[in-house]
Amino acid sequence: MTSTESLIVTISDNVLRVCINRPEKRNCLSRNVLAELGQVFADHSTDTSLRAAVLTGAGDKSFAAGGDLKEFVALRSEEDAQGLFRHANEALSAIRRFPVPVIAALNGVALGGGAELALACDFRVAATHAGMGFVQGKLNISTGFGGGTDLIQLVGAHRALGLLINAEIMDAHKARAIGLIDAVAEQEESLDQCVERFLQPLYAHVPQVLRSFKAQALGQRLGLTRAERERNEQAGFVETWVHPDHWAAADRVLARKA
Repeated sequence: MTSTESLIVTISDNVLRVCINRPEKRNCLSRNVLAELGQVFADHSTDTSLRAAVLTGAGDKSFAAGGDLKEFVALRSEEDAQGLFRHANEALSAIRRFPVPVIAALNGVALGGGAELALACDFRVAATHAGMGFVQGKLNISTGFGGGTDLIQLVGAHRALGLLINAEIMDAHKARAIGLIDAVAEQEESLDQCVERFLQPLYAHVPQVLRSFKAQALGQRLGLTRAERERNEQAGFVETWVHPDHWAAADRVLARKA
């Protein structure tokens, strides 16, 4: 286990596990927290043994309760606002571009910038009491971490506009019904157990295959052309085809048919 000022970082079962450790501040996102998140995901992006990453928050109240208003209140100018957006979006981009699937484990509410952080991940798994809300409009601001673009890509422009305007804090089941959350813990199931259940299909794949799958999804997310996406798909196919893991699996199938 390693720790930064605001994060607890571990690797187990070939899964990078990152926890925002500011429960006394509802895991709000200061510039330092954002920088640490970006750095951790960048640092581990070259680890070819990883199958997935899980991002969560400490405690059971908040995954991340938006930006750190006590810090951000000093940022008043247009230049300050532009700098904050760039800084936050770069951090979230390190998560979006992480080479294997990233799961947000929602241990509590994800609000404002915290909801944007959750959408930067590929999947979202929630505790039964968790929730999500794009409440930026209540502060008379728009989305500020690049999450508006993620929201529109995920649920479509019409639904995203309604979510932003209504600024509702949705419970986990409602968020799942509209496609914001992928799994909710079952009755008597802990969030950790739900996350492990969600990870089971990923454990069945070797890392290089997961990287190829993620690259294809990321190409669509980044708006690459079809030709660019096909080149990425080809590169992933070639890498996985010539890998010894492929031939070991093929030999097992052929042996059963012999």
